Amino acid sequence: MTPSLLKVAITGIVSCLFISLTAFVIPFSVGVTTARNASTTGVPVNHTLYDRLLKKYVNEKGLVNYRGFKHDQKELTKYLDMLSNNPPADKWSRNEQVAYWINAYNAYTIQLILNHYPVASIKDIGSKVQIPFVTTPWASKFFKIGGKDMSLDHIERSVLRKQFNEPRIHFALVPAATSGPRLRNEAYQPDKLSTQLDEQGSDFLNNPAKNAISPQRASLSKIFDWYKSDWQKSNKSVDYWVNRYSSAKINRDTPISYLDYNWGLNEQ
Repeated sequence: MTPSLLKVAITGIVSCLFISLTAFVIPFSVGVTTARNASTTGVPVNHTLYDRLLKKYVNEKGLVNYRGFKHDQKELTKYLDMLSNNPPADKWSRNEQVAYWINAYNAYTIQLILNHYPVASIKDIGSKVQIPFVTTPWASKFFKIGGKDMSLDHIERSVLRKQFNEPRIHFALVPAATSGPRLRNEAYQPDKLSTQLDEQGSDFLNNPAKNAISPQRASLSKIFDWYKSDWQKSNKSVDYWVNRYSSAKINRDTPISYLDYNWGLNEQ
């Protein structure tokens, strides 16, 4: 075989090998990409596992059996891993996103308590000198969502409060405190989210231990003071939200004060 013919033959063999290799590699690459995307397809999270745990360890008053919950912490971790690996996608509905973030906030709060249990108050966790948004338990980045370090503060302030005009979240976010809203013994679900938030508002504002209301005087929870700017969005007011849910009504002349906040653990 002449050198020129040998060169042609070698070139042909190399081309055939390249085509064969390409035929193998491309499908494999596509398969890897598909597998990788399968865990981030943006399908809304199923909250059934969390719902089952809440029904088991939270009573009708919203108090938590943390001692019992501790024995099922692995199940809670499974749910939290699912949240961590499936952050909300843009194609999710508004209710799907809000329900996800409320459940995430409350579930990670429970996890935080369990990680330090027994503890008398969530405020006993972490630094003894607590600087708001810096060294508090809520500022601690102790979990990840979508690969990003995350804190409870971030969920509340940067996601729920910033991205959604929904003041009723404050009736649903539970900081594991006696004076906080009742922890529902069910997960928040997109298809009934508004009803659940309305129920939370009614429960909270008609609980005299958390809001003492009469036409003559209203002693409200601190959350109406801390988040006043949220209650005033869309030309609303604290008066509006109180009267929307409280059986006792107030008017603009009703004196309003704020009750001391009890940070004792919301434990059974």
